[in-house]
Amino acid sequence: MIVITAPTGNIGRRLLPLLAESGQEVRVVVRDPARLPESVRGRVEVVTGSHGDAATVERAFAGADAVFWLVPPDGSLTPEAAYSGFTRPAARAFAAHGVGHVVGVSALGRGTPQVARAGLVTASLAMDDLIAGSGVAYRALACPSFYENLLEEAGSIREDGVFTDTIAADRPVPLVAVADIAATAAGLLLDRSWTGVGSVPVLGPQDLSPDDLARIMTEELGRPVRYRRQPLDELRSTMLGYGLNAAFVEGMVEMKRAKDEGLDSGVVRSSRARPATGFAQWCAETLKPAIMEAVDAR
Repeated sequence: MIVITAPTGNIGRRLLPLLAESGQEVRVVVRDPARLPESVRGRVEVVTGSHGDAATVERAFAGADAVFWLVPPDGSLTPEAAYSGFTRPAARAFAAHGVGHVVGVSALGRGTPQVARAGLVTASLAMDDLIAGSGVAYRALACPSFYENLLEEAGSIREDGVFTDTIAADRPVPLVAVADIAATAAGLLLDRSWTGVGSVPVLGPQDLSPDDLARIMTEELGRPVRYRRQPLDELRSTMLGYGLNAAFVEGMVEMKRAKDEGLDSGVVRSSRARPATGFAQWCAETLKPAIMEAVDAR
């Protein structure tokens, strides 16, 4: 029995069909079962509720051999509450039910000079330590920023040819497609021969700077795209304007600052890693259709 948390999110909805088609039993924890794809509803067991709730995870993890763990970011909480606080009931349930293997979505940066003050990343790595302390075999998927973050800026790219971030325009950093995270998670959940605690970097094929992204998007979209670097103070004020928790906002700002200082840099790509999605391919297959769909809908 493999349990999937957050099965309707960006990663979970790509992981779900990979596991549902594997022949192993799959159980999902979901707030709204109606959001599950019709193609898999009859092939998985459903536990309705939040996987941050003690009673829900007690039901969900009974008889489970492995769990895919993903914390949905909650900007109404402090970073510690959003990650470790949300995870504590699950960590107790892992131990109580003898769950053998857990694969969790986490972040790069462990062991770097920046990690102690990396905001949300610091909180995510503390969550990893909490899970590891439950006695399970654990693999943290150490991820950089996602290509998919650019989908939030599809309107700006379409209307103004501009996308925004806070790192230096010429700083190359690793990025990744969420489909590659799902595929890596599926491999670990289906082949549970691994033991102990560790992390698995999940990276795109090359580091890219914002200027590189702008050049590739220009080529793939057939329209000029440029990068605008957003000051951290502007990011902070914008997020506070959305009514988010002040400590969570500061955690986001600290994470962005740490990434600009090299938090994600220096990771050696493994020759044994599965093939990764290139940014140009992702633009052609995902970003361009999203932009064209928005244009057609006007």
